Amino acid sequence: MNTTVPIIPASPSRFLPVVEFGRSADDLLVARVGDTAFAMVPTWAGRHFLATGWRLSRPLDTWRRDDFYGHSGDVADEAAFRALVAENAEHQRERATLRRREIASRARTPWGVSQGAMTYGEGVLCHSTAGHGGFQLAPEQNACVHPLLRSSSGFYEEDAEWAAVAQALPELFTAYERRLSDETLRNHWPEAWEAIHGCALQPGESRERDRQIFERQHAADWIVISAVSSDRFPGFVETTATPGAKRGPSVERRRFLVPSVEYEPGLFGFVVDPAWHQDLTDGTG
Repeated sequence: MNTTVPIIPASPSRFLPVVEFGRSADDLLVARVGDTAFAMVPTWAGRHFLATGWRLSRPLDTWRRDDFYGHSGDVADEAAFRALVAENAEHQRERATLRRREIASRARTPWGVSQGAMTYGEGVLCHSTAGHGGFQLAPEQNACVHPLLRSSSGFYEEDAEWAAVAQALPELFTAYERRLSDETLRNHWPEAWEAIHGCALQPGESRERDRQIFERQHAADWIVISAVSSDRFPGFVETTATPGAKRGPSVERRRFLVPSVEYEPGLFGFVVDPAWHQDLTDGTG
């Protein structure tokens, strides 16, 4: 899954989920693990992503694409799909052995008034609110968080900051959650990850570190900040680019014509080659 750990009600300690695989009514590869449903949904160029649903009690062969609402990252093929499902089953089994429990709460949080919380352990609560949620740590538990990741308030939002809690208090999390935590820290806070592990991240191991490298390497290059398929020039994309993809009223902008087959922005943006891509800025194009 991507950088957010799903906050799902804890299962009773006796609960061991049954794993089922099948085909949906619209021929998607699907699976069910306890109350969690999965589907391998095709996108484009032979790619797929992992879609998730919740409490689909009907037979698997009656499920359809519209039953799934979650997007949990890319999945390469059927073998990868089955491995992710198996990992989730183990996660649910392990979570059932942890001493998490739901409690009523009306505490004030940075995301609004709590509508309920899950206790993960002494001094560790995970709040749900109308729009967001996250962890609240008591001072003693907050002191366990690495200084580069520590929040002075003791609150950690659920999208990414939760990973700091899992890293600091691994005994309260499953192996699956710990893996997601490590991935989240690498991608969002590479400096902290390197300090914790005492080693340097290599290219391709951290999205944030790769972004930093890209920005240093292309600080003076023209990077596309917007693009649209051209009506005037079929088969081309009309782009607007700035040096280093900077934005602001004083930043110079130029327009370039890029062949559609060549235009692939990538993770951090498309680098224009002024010697190759036609400059439309002067209006002569």
